[in-house]
Order: sequence, then C-alpha cells, then structure tokens
Amino acid sequence: MAEDVPTRKLRDLLDALPEAARRPVFSHASWTARRSESYERLAFLGDSVLELAISTHLFHTLDAERFGAGRLTEVRAGTVSAAPCRRVAERLEVPRRMAETAPDNLRRRVAELSRTERVLASICEAIIGACYLEHGYERTAEAVVEAFAPELGDALDRPADHKSRLQEWLMARGRTVEYRVTDEIGSPHDRTFVVEALVDGDVLGSGRGRSKKLAEQEAAREALAALGA
Repeated sequence: MAEDVPTRKLRDLLDALPEAARRPVFSHASWTARRSESYERLAFLGDSVLELAISTHLFHTLDAERFGAGRLTEVRAGTVSAAPCRRVAERLEVPRRMAETAPDNLRRRVAELSRTERVLASICEAIIGACYLEHGYERTAEAVVEAFAPELGDALDRPADHKSRLQEWLMARGRTVEYRVTDEIGSPHDRTFVVEALVDGDVLGSGRGRSKKLAEQEAAREALAALGA
C-alpha cells in the first residue's frame, strides 16, 4: 500500500506502540475476557486528546476576528465527529488491524464490526489515547493535526447548515421558527446584522453576522443548543 502522507506521523506512532499497548486498541469488548481489555477506555481518553489537539490548532491558526467561539466550535465539531474519525481510521487500515488482532473464529464478526462507523470512530480515538500514553501529548497532537488535515479542510469549506437542521428538527415535532432582525450596526458598507431566532414565538437564539444569512445561521445554532438538538 502506498504511504498515506496525511496519516504518516500517527501511523508511525501507532506502529511504535509495544504489543501490550497496541492489542487493546483493536480489541472489541465482545472478544476480550474483561471489558477493560478492549478499546473503550482508550477511546474515552483519546476523544479528549483529539478535541484538545484540534482546538489548540484552530485557536492559534484561525483569524480571531472571523472565528469567534461559536465558529471555532462549529469547525471543531465538523473535524472530530464520528464520520471524520471513521475516515481517519480507514486511512490507518483499522479493519485490517482488527482482523489481525481478533481470534481466528471471529473473522466474520470482525468484518461486520469494521463496517460500523461507531466502531471505527471509537478505535480511531483509542489509537490517539494509546499514542498519548506512550508518546506524550506534543508528539501525539502534532500527528493528530496532520492526520485530520483533510477533515479540517472540509469543515472550513463546508460550514454546518444550522438553519436546515433546526427547521428539520422543529418540523418533525410540529413546531416553527422565524427570524427577526433586531439591529443593524455600522455604516452601509460595513454593516453587522443582529438576528433573533424565535421558536413558537419564544426567542431561543441570537446571532451576529456581516450578512443576514450569517446572522441567522448563528441564531439557529444557539436555538439548537437551547433545544438540546
């Protein structure tokens, strides 16, 4: 297989793990004697390391005026959610590594598990957790940022459509949303709009943006958070 440059550093850290540290990373709880011998605890740790590594990278590299806390949260979520983690896992050949780790009589079970996004995403996080324990935060964070670079690029290129998500969530429950401009700040050529999102008449979100559409997206994001959606 040709070397996959975006995952080279993380792959090197993974391959350098001692066998005792690497085996739990690719072990599903259904074939371990104890649940603690599976990837689950490592995934819990790796999830935090992944978020911190990406958060720190975004904080230092993205323009502070354009990327406030809300936008940073949005980009991070688009970078570290289950689907991006699955793609990184596939680039690291996790299905093959799982098959090599599993007992011989469970090969069919491995094939089923390795097609599951939740399993692949969790193993990706477990890899990060194991690398953090063995190699330390700095080396692991650097490898993580490299490995997730394509996913980060996608998150920056395709911002989340909070308005559509909110509309779909409310429609499924027979509820409605409307947006109201409450303020326009600045001169005509440099204007900031302030918009509220009203769900069934109640203000659940407020947003600011250089256009009404951007302000509405931010208001919708706040409304989704308020609704727990």
